[in-house]
This record gives sequence, C-alpha cells and structure tokens, in this order.
Amino acid sequence: MATRVISAATLTRDLGRWRHEDGDEAASRRSARPAYLALAEGIRLLIHDGRAPLGVALPSERDLATALGVSRTTVTSAYTLLREHGYLLSRQGSRSTVALPASVKHDGNKPTRGILALMSEGELPTIDMTYAAMSAPPEMTDAYSAALQGLPIYLGTHGMDPIGVLTLREAVARRYTERGLPTDPDQILITLGAQHGLRLLLNVLTAPAERVLIDHPTYPNAIEAIRDVGARPVPVPLRPEHPQAGWDLDGIRSAARQTAASTAYLVPDFNNPTGLLMDAEARAELAAIARETRMTVIVDESMVDQQLDGETCPPVAAFARGTEIVSIGSASKSFWGGLRVGWIRTHQTLITKLLGTRSSMDLGTPVMDQLATGYLLQHADTILARRRDQLRSRRASLLEAMAEELPDWRAVEGAGGMSLWVQLPAPVSTALAATAPNHGVLLAAGPRFGVQGAFERFLRLPFTHEEADLRLAVKSIAAAYGALSPHAAEPLAPPTLY
Repeated sequence: MATRVISAATLTRDLGRWRHEDGDEAASRRSARPAYLALAEGIRLLIHDGRAPLGVALPSERDLATALGVSRTTVTSAYTLLREHGYLLSRQGSRSTVALPASVKHDGNKPTRGILALMSEGELPTIDMTYAAMSAPPEMTDAYSAALQGLPIYLGTHGMDPIGVLTLREAVARRYTERGLPTDPDQILITLGAQHGLRLLLNVLTAPAERVLIDHPTYPNAIEAIRDVGARPVPVPLRPEHPQAGWDLDGIRSAARQTAASTAYLVPDFNNPTGLLMDAEARAELAAIARETRMTVIVDESMVDQQLDGETCPPVAAFARGTEIVSIGSASKSFWGGLRVGWIRTHQTLITKLLGTRSSMDLGTPVMDQLATGYLLQHADTILARRRDQLRSRRASLLEAMAEELPDWRAVEGAGGMSLWVQLPAPVSTALAATAPNHGVLLAAGPRFGVQGAFERFLRLPFTHEEADLRLAVKSIAAAYGALSPHAAEPLAPPTLY
C-alpha cells in the first residue's frame, strides 16, 4: 500500500506565516531565529494539532522548498531537526513520515478518566467534563408511562425483534422525510444506539487491515470501533477556516484514492468535538466523491438535533444517487444518554446483511425503550427547542468564563453540538488532563479525539452542565493549567554543535 503524502501546497497553506507572526519582513530579517528552526517549529505544531496526520509522508525537500520560496538547505535542516526530536521517521529509499516522540505519545485505548480507578470515593472530582450529554428532559417520565400503556400488545410475542418495532421505524422514517430525505420504514433498522449501529456496519462493510477514512478530530469511540474490527482509521484533518466549513474535500478525495479506502466514517452534522457543520454544497460534493471512489460513507447524525446557529442542511443521503451514503442516528444526544436506542437508514439489501450479523451480537432493542423513544419523537419539536435554548445559554456562560479565566485559549466556533474544541497556547493537553482531578475537574485530553497522539494542543470542553458548574469548572481548569510545569511547552532545541 502506497504511503499517503501531504502535498507541498497543502503544507504551505497550513503553515501560514511560519517565519513571523506580524507579517513584518524587516523584523523577520532582523530576527536571530534561523529560518530552518522556524519551519521545524511550524511543522511540529501542525503535528500536535493533527493537521499533519501521523504516518503520512511530508513532501520532498525540493517540492517544499519551491512552494515556500526558500532554499533546499532550509527544508533539509528543518527535516533533520524534526527527525532528531522524533517528529519524523525515515527509512532508506522512502519518504519521511510524521511521528510523535515517545515522551508525548498518548495511548488512545486508555481514556483519561481511567485515573478514577486510582482515587478513593471521597477524592472524586466535583465536575466531570469528560462527557457531552444532558440530563433527561421532564417528558421522559411521560414517555415511559406511555410505553408501559402500549406494551401489552407486544407481550403475546417473544419480544425479540432485531429490525425494530414498526411504530418507531415509522416515526424515524417520518423525521427523515420531513428533513428532505423521503424514507420508508423498511429502510430503517433500530439499534442499541449509534455506536452499536456503527459496529454492525463496520462488521459488514470492512475487512481486517482495510482503511476507513475519518474526519480528524472525531468521536473517540468510533476510532476504537474501527480498530476493534481490525480496520485502520485514516485521518483527514478538519480545518475550521476551510471554505467547506472545515472539511477538506480534496483531502478526502485524495485520501480515498491513495489508500483505496472502501469506507468512511464522518460526522458532518456538528462534528464531535468541534461542532462544525458541513454545508449543503459540500454535502453534494461528498456524495459525488463517494460515487467516484466507490466508497461507502457512514454519516453519523447523532448530533443533528443540536443546531444552535445558522440554517439547517438536508441529510447527506439526500444527495446520494445510489447506496453510497448510510446514515446512523441516536436518541441519546437528543433526549437522554440512558436511552440506548439508535437507528441505521440504508437500503434493504444492506439491512438484510446487517440482520445476519446482528444475530451473533444481540437479539434486538428493548421494546420499552423503543416505545418511549417513539413518544419522544412525537413531542420532539417542543423538547428539542427547549434543550437548544439551554445549550445556547450554557455555551455563552462557558465562553464568558473562558474569556475571564483563560483569555489566551481559543475556541473553534461551531454551529452546534454540545462542546467547544479549544486550542491551548501549548501542547499540554494530556498533562493538563492528568493534573486537573487534583483541582476538582475531570477532563478528556485532546489526543482522545485523534489517532496516535495528535491534538496535544486541544481540549474538548462540553457545555452540557449547569451554568454555575461550568463557571466553577473553568476556574478549576485555570488553576490546573497554572500549576503545570512549563517544560511540555518548550520549543524545539537547536542541535548540539560539537
């Protein structure tokens, strides 16, 4: 399999003003900082940000020197410095590929919250910021009361329906139709949540060692699901400043062709953790890319109901001409995390294959939970409008608290979702998450949302807690950040001269 390569044009674009921040050429010339050191530092930050994915090859020295307008010696010296510090791996006859030094690598299989196992009950953090989910709405009690009343007609059956009860499939299909995607109940398979739906799809659509494209950053459990079936996640970096609202469609097309990926997992509806929303034009192009490359795109719509700004977009599957787009959804983010009900929307042939796989995993979704979800979908407009208002207010409180306590932190401006993706001044996310429990708050470090240790300069901060708790959490985070050792943020040191 050929190694993926970052083009010189892409790397030049992402580096931006790598030589100086203020655009002052005279100041740059007067600076004693060598150009190769500035270039190496710029590439290093791209690696920590996840924009230069691990395992991907950098452009040749000649191509990058031409694109940047510098001497080849400058690029050679920068690559050498990165290699000495463990940010590049080189093999004879092959390109240099992006890596991370062992001292900063993060094991994505071990969530930061694992530190809880080392703490006694009385020492537990006061505020858990590792999850992005709201408490149940008041209507939840009514939903289960209605489900209990509707249960008797199912008691005469065995109660194990792997495809899902018809009333819920009709309700889900109706909501897709209302969003601009005509859907028949036979195109819906009810699951035990979106994560369960993703597992079923990966078991059918992928084989061991196959590549699966992901947007980067993305939902951590999706990365683990891909790995668990033996497939390999291939990151395509999100760029919030990109014209397509963050998604580099040329990068997706190029990655699909270079890796021969047959499957992709993307979150275009308020990406978790960034909250970014893919616009309609980009959705149409994404569907076209899927057709061109013969790739099935699994679109995770778990966050679709959390639109806080802007205009709504049709489902990505509305732009499909065949079976290239499969949608998964969930009631967990919309209503309650304890409601383990989700769904897959796809064609009947794939549903038949999924049912064959499902029998070895489980025998169906609990009927009571399905009936409760059906009730909530009937009252969704009222429930969701109120919850969106709560999220807007809490997001504003979180941003206000950050402006006061952490003014040099920068949040990505997403159009929805339940969290902020925050850029830190230095790559200390894992260290911050490790020390935060000592200050009364639990955090999920940035590398949890990427592959092989990326995103050390980022942190996901959910705004699903009460506003008072969010303000307290930010104060605690600021205290933890202030207590960090400065060594993790130190720049690359020039090579030792002998």
